[in-house]
Amino acid sequence: MLTAERRRTLAALGSGVTLTLGGAALVLAWQAGIWGSLLGTLGIVVWALALGCWIALRRASATPAPRTSPHDTLPIAALLDQVPVPLLRIDAAQVRAINRAARALFVADDRLIAPPAALTDPDARHLRHAGRRWRIDAVTLGPDTRLAALIDIAAEEHAAQERASDEMIDILGHELLNGLSPVVSLADSAMTAHRRGDAMLGDILATLARRVEGLEGFTRAYRQLARLPDPVPAPVALDELAVDLARLFRGRFGDRVALTADGRGTAQIDHDQMVQALWALLQNAAEAALAADAPARVALTLTAEDGFLAEIRDSGSGIAATDRARIFRPFHTDKAGGSGIGLTLARRIARAHGGELMLLDTRVTCFRLTLSDMSTGRAVE
Repeated sequence: MLTAERRRTLAALGSGVTLTLGGAALVLAWQAGIWGSLLGTLGIVVWALALGCWIALRRASATPAPRTSPHDTLPIAALLDQVPVPLLRIDAAQVRAINRAARALFVADDRLIAPPAALTDPDARHLRHAGRRWRIDAVTLGPDTRLAALIDIAAEEHAAQERASDEMIDILGHELLNGLSPVVSLADSAMTAHRRGDAMLGDILATLARRVEGLEGFTRAYRQLARLPDPVPAPVALDELAVDLARLFRGRFGDRVALTADGRGTAQIDHDQMVQALWALLQNAAEAALAADAPARVALTLTAEDGFLAEIRDSGSGIAATDRARIFRPFHTDKAGGSGIGLTLARRIARAHGGELMLLDTRVTCFRLTLSDMSTGRAVE
């Protein structure tokens, strides 16, 4: 019994032979002037061509689609359904839950009957729902269509706190080990010197005492950083604050560093904590200015417009790009005898006030501390 493949081969061969013979007959009939034979042969050729085209079309329509693997046919909906982040499709005022997490959050099968107003507001960035705060991360798909992902802010903050705690523990362990290693070595040397009656015992004990004092200072600095109380904001005249800081600065650096201090307006801040933060920044600026070749200068500017803004600039040689990302890391310092908590403490005080401390990307070293208006929540730009 002939197979389908063999039948197709024979059919193609027959069509080819028919067309070849028909073409030869057409030429001969034309040369001989036999018009009847010419027309008949032409009809046979046309019929063979039409038959071949019809068979080809049937074969193309009957060809099965190539088989694909299960991964190629897996619907995107099944993948989105496994995403743990709630996903929503927002079409103007209509909101639909795309995946399982969104349906569980809003207790809906598909369409949200009464969606929160924040979801249908294109400018909204946060949502409070089910006792939690969410950040709305949305991408625009069309004029009135957005795809939104809801990010649990509390979970993000918890993860950030865990990372910060792990980093602090790592730093603390590193610093303690670095401080304890010479103490252990010096203690062993002192015991050996004592047994031998070595006259160097006094010097060894003096060095040991200095190392222990260094560890004690480190521990006190850590406690100060870890036990920062909540700020108690009160109205503070910034011109008086600038005068107080300038007086402290002159008492510490005298005429070695020229300071210009200017304050305007009144801000709601914790006076003592802000003095501590700004003093740490001023000391860093003065030390950087003294280490440079140019005349040492520091500028302090305090303003109050919808909050509080402080800028501290110095004439130092700047901060290397490799150190810019590490200067706020606890206990990071390149100064002999430095504790490495000044900038970290200043940033913690700024953040405790709801603000931020940053190093500006400018040629001259400039630290900017900004606090939001405690009554309106608006941040100083």
